Amino acid sequence: MQTKKTKRIFNLIIVDESGSMSVIRKQAFAGMNETLQTIRKMQEKYPNQTQLVTLVTFDSDHFTWHYDNTPASDTNDLKWKDYNPGGCTPLYDAIGKSVSKVNAQIDEDDNVLVTIITDGEENSSIEWTLKMVRTLIEKLKKQHWTFTLIGTDNLDVETMARGFAIDEHLKFQQDEEGTKAMFARERRSRERYNCSIEEDIPLPSGSFFEEE
Repeated sequence: MQTKKTKRIFNLIIVDESGSMSVIRKQAFAGMNETLQTIRKMQEKYPNQTQLVTLVTFDSDHFTWHYDNTPASDTNDLKWKDYNPGGCTPLYDAIGKSVSKVNAQIDEDDNVLVTIITDGEENSSIEWTLKMVRTLIEKLKKQHWTFTLIGTDNLDVETMARGFAIDEHLKFQQDEEGTKAMFARERRSRERYNCSIEEDIPLPSGSFFEEE
């Protein structure tokens, strides 16, 4: 009987930690931990997959790498002090740096799921431009990478996503109920994504967040 080849899945999660996120700090904090729990659950459910986690939070004063290419089983939930919103939103730098870092760690057969969560538009990047980020995303979408952009209801998330060349996008209401619902939907989508990899049936472009 042929042994199934182990598939590696890199989970890159990029979360805005700028000052305006303080409105939903509690829900964003809980949501990140629930996402980590879901990734650990996927590792248990699909032993032929190797789940790796890179989790970064950012504002104009810092980039915090909570996990960097860490096996899911070695991750723990974040502590409250680990997420403390303040500062501006260097969104291009956050995406460019994080994606480039993971890109240097993967092999050509690996799968990468990038999750970007923000409540604001770019306003303070120094190194990366929209054109640079878009070019990088367009290239990696051809190589088993899936990019998702999740934004609050004060943003034109669809137009933002189009600007980045991201096909999968989701808008949520920036309050307790809306944030909880968004993270729950993201986790269900993540589970479908892992199932599709396990069964070798790719999700159609633009369908990541679709629910029956």
